[in-house]
Amino acid sequence: MLTLLYVGLSYFGEAFGRNALYPVRVFVTFLHEFGHAAGALLTGGSVESIEIEPNTAGVTTSIGGNLAVILAGGYIGSALFGNILFYIGAKKPRLVKPVLALVIFAMLVTGFVWYTSVFTTAVLLAFAGFLFWVGFKTKYGRDCLMALGLASVIYILQDTAYGPSSDLAGFEREMRFIPARGWMLLWFAVAAGLLALNLKLLLGLDPESNPK
Repeated sequence: MLTLLYVGLSYFGEAFGRNALYPVRVFVTFLHEFGHAAGALLTGGSVESIEIEPNTAGVTTSIGGNLAVILAGGYIGSALFGNILFYIGAKKPRLVKPVLALVIFAMLVTGFVWYTSVFTTAVLLAFAGFLFWVGFKTKYGRDCLMALGLASVIYILQDTAYGPSSDLAGFEREMRFIPARGWMLLWFAVAAGLLALNLKLLLGLDPESNPK
């Protein structure tokens, strides 16, 4: 149902669909840029700033770390994060609130510690407030996590052809022996494989359908 709704808005919703999916695009950009940041931190670097622009483009500035991991962390990291959110929302109701709290914390760190612009901080603060309200004040935390996770993964796969072009160009310069198009096919395969694995787990395991 979520997939059909997303596809309908994306391909047939025209201006209304674009506006309705704007929060999803902002969230995917956040996951993408946070993936770059995570790549920097995990390889010994530091994050200077993260910016989300009104047109949903994003820029992460980091110092040090492994450049290949940082560049791949945007696309692969956001695909991984989206799948994790979808899986937890669908299968792990006890983890929904802790995971939402982590997402909120990451947004606040991005908006205030890695500050670049009023827009970035404002949109992340608004998103964090929305997630807090849905997750801790309503009964729709699981639905919200599933919707954001699945929509993020679909958007990432849909955006393959042109979304991470700057990352791919940098990755091609860094790795050299495979052209950007080849890396894009590989990244797409990884993202699609993660989704396939996620769906296999979701369909093959006994769900924790009711939290105790």
